[in-house]
Amino acid sequence: MIDLGPHAAFIWLSYAAAVVVVAGLMAWAFGGEARNRAKLAELERRGITRRSRSGQVGAPEPDGTDD
Repeated sequence: MIDLGPHAAFIWLSYAAAVVVVAGLMAWAFGGEARNRAKLAELERRGITRRSRSGQVGAPEPDGTDD
């Protein structure tokens, strides 16, 4: 094992806290994505579509020009 000196406990607790925070952020992000996908599926099931799929005003032309 690596000799971390008198601050070993602080160092290991810091690493553990960082792992917990990163794992929590990942769970929050993936959980939010799942909730958003479920909400989007429900809206589409009810017939509400995304504006990006329709010809909205100001959308770029399909040929790449924005006239």
